[in-house]
Amino acid sequence: MSKITASEVNRLRQMTGSGMMDCKKALVEAEGDFEKAIEILRKQGQKVAAKRGDREASEGLVVAKTDASGKKGVIAILSCETDFVAKNAEFGQTAEKMVDIALNTGVKTADELKSQPFGDGLTVSEKITEMIGKIGEKIDLGVLDIIEAETVVAYNHPGNQVASMVGLNKAGENVSEAGRDVAMQIAAMNPVALDKDSVATSVIEKEIEIGMDIARQEGKPEEMLEKIAQGKLNKFFKENTLLSQAFIKDNKKSVEQMLKEIDGGITVTSFKRYGLN
Repeated sequence: MSKITASEVNRLRQMTGSGMMDCKKALVEAEGDFEKAIEILRKQGQKVAAKRGDREASEGLVVAKTDASGKKGVIAILSCETDFVAKNAEFGQTAEKMVDIALNTGVKTADELKSQPFGDGLTVSEKITEMIGKIGEKIDLGVLDIIEAETVVAYNHPGNQVASMVGLNKAGENVSEAGRDVAMQIAAMNPVALDKDSVATSVIEKEIEIGMDIARQEGKPEEMLEKIAQGKLNKFFKENTLLSQAFIKDNKKSVEQMLKEIDGGITVTSFKRYGLN
């Protein structure tokens, strides 16, 4: 066959995003057949993915979005190995598109999203594999979470290392504005639950145990330990449950009080927060 030209290599590179040398080798192996060359590059990505499977992918992007109705939100993490890759424009565009696909298809889990069409004849899973082949790092869609409510507000902290979503039980412009404040509160303060009744029993038991241990080390009488621990638990609820937390824009009131001032009937139905750090 004829010699592979630089323009052919460049064309394949533009089609796949793979490196120049990888494209040239694929075209040589495929004897100039572009479809075969693309398949070779995809298989190369699968090989790289298998080799990188046990690597830690602790960098990446967290992206949260709502649909046009404002009643559904999706939050996802597309992870990689290095900050350099996370800041790559294509990586960011891919993460955004995956969240859009989740919003538009009604999938509920990361595995369901991976099976959806991404474009260019690839599924989301195959797109991830293709990126692994091009970049040479482990990449994974490890988290996908969804909220549906009368109003859902998404907040992406600058840099997309932290994102949050909040669902509220009413709709309206004032509700959306309040929701943004609450979503920012969630991102900044990382509450463990909505209110004290929503805190897991295991967390409560652990906090009581810690409180009793601290009181015991301080020399407090044994018969007083549980009462002291209960007091510390109440402080824990105030500082770590969303509705009881001091509102970050006015710490003289709680988040619950802030919502009641806007509309006595507004409350949070659920929330999600994910961060990479």
